[in-house]
Amino acid sequence: MKNQVWRAILVSALLLTGVQPANAADPIKLGSFLAVTGPASFLGDPELKTLQMLIEDINAKGGVKGRKIELIHYDTGGKAQDAVGFVKRLIRNDQVDVIVGGTTSGDTLAVIPEVEKAAIPLVSLAGAIEIVEPVKPWVFKTAHTDRMAAAKIFEDLRKRGLTKVALIGGDGGFDKSGHEQLLKLAPDYGISIVADESYGNKDTDMTTQLTKIRASDAQAIINFGFGQAPAIVTKNMKQLSIDLPLYQSHGVASKTFIDLAGAAAEGVRLPAAALVVAEQLPDTDPQKPILLDYKKRFEAKYGPVSTFGGHAYDGLMIVVAAIERAGGTDKAKVRDEIEKTHGFIGTAGVFNMTPADHMGLSLDAFKMVEIRGGAWKIVE
Repeated sequence: MKNQVWRAILVSALLLTGVQPANAADPIKLGSFLAVTGPASFLGDPELKTLQMLIEDINAKGGVKGRKIELIHYDTGGKAQDAVGFVKRLIRNDQVDVIVGGTTSGDTLAVIPEVEKAAIPLVSLAGAIEIVEPVKPWVFKTAHTDRMAAAKIFEDLRKRGLTKVALIGGDGGFDKSGHEQLLKLAPDYGISIVADESYGNKDTDMTTQLTKIRASDAQAIINFGFGQAPAIVTKNMKQLSIDLPLYQSHGVASKTFIDLAGAAAEGVRLPAAALVVAEQLPDTDPQKPILLDYKKRFEAKYGPVSTFGGHAYDGLMIVVAAIERAGGTDKAKVRDEIEKTHGFIGTAGVFNMTPADHMGLSLDAFKMVEIRGGAWKIVE
């Protein structure tokens, strides 16, 4: 009887302070902010669809330890200022347990101060290395970093005996971060940057910049960016008859880029997650069954799969596993368990996180691929 009285007093006190008592049957509130519309929609749209598909499947099987997942999502349109407002809403009004998102580096970097202040786990789906370096206690990511992409491209250039490179890139957060990593790593691989051009991500013609590059002694061109701009660069190169190897970043690792660039995409190389070449992996590769299962499920429901939806797959499944190990949604415990993620086979690779590494992917998680006949092929 005394226990019942004390429980009633405790519940009343919690209600008066605006704090709701936890219930094992209460849903797990998963917050998300993704660029489902706008210039980064080809990234954010498959991310949201992946979250919806997986959560529907998890809930149909009884949820996580008997608790269903409730997805609370806001579309940022790729606008960092809106991302900050939505994350504040997720934390203060929606009182979510964990956040999976943003789509772009700009959106993610903008919300990190709010996430850290609120002490809530965030698993980003964006690429910039600044998201996790230096390490922020509450921030993690599943997308390969721009530093990894730069290193993978330089490795391939070195194999081909190409040392003089021209850079071209956009004015977005991802583009700029990638550009910085290319400049930092070039000396380590014996690469000389002989031209360095930029464009606005809303520009519709880059022939002026490419004409300057053509006048240099570049042996290859690297375009670090995402959205429609890299496809325009690719087509402009073809129009100008610039016959140099073109490397793009992992920011265009989707069928959308091939469709936008058309025939000009033939021969373009880029580092990408194994998801885009899942069928080409050897049967002994531990990722292959995971990739083929996700690909089959996604394409049966929505159409062609992309690596960006795969980042959402990895983010959600890492969070679900952490909640299971934590025995609930205590934010500090979930944060600690995310940080302990080890040997998780995802779409981006095998994740091994540590207190010093809040991504946990090695360079071999990337595959160098080339576009041939409108499809991705692994470069041996």
